[in-house]
Amino acid sequence: MNVLGVGGIGSDAALAVLRDGELVAAVEEKKVRERSALETVLRLAGLRASEIDTVAVARPVDAAHVQSLRQGLPQSTMKLVGHHSAHAASTFYASGYDQASVLVLDSGCDLTAATLWRGTEGSLSLQREQQIPDAIADLYSRVTQLLGYDARADEHKVQWLSTQGDGRFTELFRNILGGPWASLDRSYSSEERVSRGRFGAKFYVALGLADGAPIPEALRPHVGAGLQRAVAETVMAMVEPGGNLCLAGGLFFNALLVHELESCGRWDNVFVQPAAGNAGTAIGAAYLASTDQRQPLRTLALGPRYSAEEVKQVLENCKLRFRYMLTTEELTAAALEILRDNEILGWMQGPMEFGPRALGQRSILASPLDPYAGENLNVFIKHREAFRKFAAAVPVERAGEYFETAPNARFLSTVARVKPAHRETFAGALLGGDLIRVHTVERSDNPLFHQLLTEFGAVTGLPVLYNTSFNLFGDPLVCTPRDAVRSFYSSGIDSAIIGSFVIEK
Repeated sequence: MNVLGVGGIGSDAALAVLRDGELVAAVEEKKVRERSALETVLRLAGLRASEIDTVAVARPVDAAHVQSLRQGLPQSTMKLVGHHSAHAASTFYASGYDQASVLVLDSGCDLTAATLWRGTEGSLSLQREQQIPDAIADLYSRVTQLLGYDARADEHKVQWLSTQGDGRFTELFRNILGGPWASLDRSYSSEERVSRGRFGAKFYVALGLADGAPIPEALRPHVGAGLQRAVAETVMAMVEPGGNLCLAGGLFFNALLVHELESCGRWDNVFVQPAAGNAGTAIGAAYLASTDQRQPLRTLALGPRYSAEEVKQVLENCKLRFRYMLTTEELTAAALEILRDNEILGWMQGPMEFGPRALGQRSILASPLDPYAGENLNVFIKHREAFRKFAAAVPVERAGEYFETAPNARFLSTVARVKPAHRETFAGALLGGDLIRVHTVERSDNPLFHQLLTEFGAVTGLPVLYNTSFNLFGDPLVCTPRDAVRSFYSSGIDSAIIGSFVIEK
């Protein structure tokens, strides 16, 4: 059975194809701007439109969007699935667990803020739900706006900022949250105020500020830390301990929260859907509609890839000088030369990643042995705040030498701890204390990136590279060779390797 899943309509629209129960292709519309997302995902899956049996659409829906799909897939059966149902399916079936508790938390899309499910024997049953306006994720977005960032876009900034703060405001946010499955205490809100998170006088008194006053720079990390700690406590108490736990919904893009749930010892295993937000509902919708044995998620390298001829055509059209590497050995040798010279490398290889995180297909790489790597990445290339750190990529079999990691590090969905002997080496990437973002790379997931890390370790003694997303500020990950060239020449990246082609400034 061939199923096309559609999700994130109106915000993060995405398409995913399940073929005989296995996820074989997935794309986000914002990343494939140069061609139709439907044509792209069908080509990646090796299917014609007539071969799609079912189109499963996760709510909410847009009539024009669905009608366009109907015209492109006239022979397919259409099925509508609930938003939280799709979230739950996207993580339970992707996990490979036979049984699990499944928690979904988001900002209240489709009017539902939280759901708890029981996954067992290939089915999901709803146990509990909570409606808006009592969304924990919405409170996080309101604080994001309060601190001067864009709600529903910059929550990750508050997350990383929180690592610089203390717990002085934790009790305040505990009071607002009121405990697991409780209604938010709206006495801290103002119905009249439409900006700054809609917080009222009682909230500002608790912060020690005049009503409506801007949050001083010195207090911002502590506000973030109080929110982060109280949210973690509340979420932890929403699910009974024991067995496996699966997570989905936009709140679980919060890697610090995932780390708390992994390390608290309440569950045997914890799995988070790496594309936890609305785009991931495309995967869940496809899982729900499939009648085949559903296969767990094996990789996020599910997007477009480009041949040497396609890359060469772009480089020649842009009138760029390049070097062509004939073998993998030559390719990795060229990358090693660049990285050993403490240069920043743009790296575009193979199928692009589904979801927001760079996993070695569309990455910017730097050597941790370069004392200026952190400053160069954040200030001159990414143009972002110093508290937003980059990840350390390491072969999974070597990770234990340097870090204390959990399985979700495979998809960069959690954080890890640096072992004491190596804290100085990775000082530029530390979030706070000994926390660090780590991507554990398995050979089966990304053979070329795994080889590069291994060879970097062989020549330097450290099989670790700093990794951040290959994109311009505010743009999605680069998808096409043209995207990569544009980002390369519009940033401080020193060299780029696009497929087998090396370009330098």
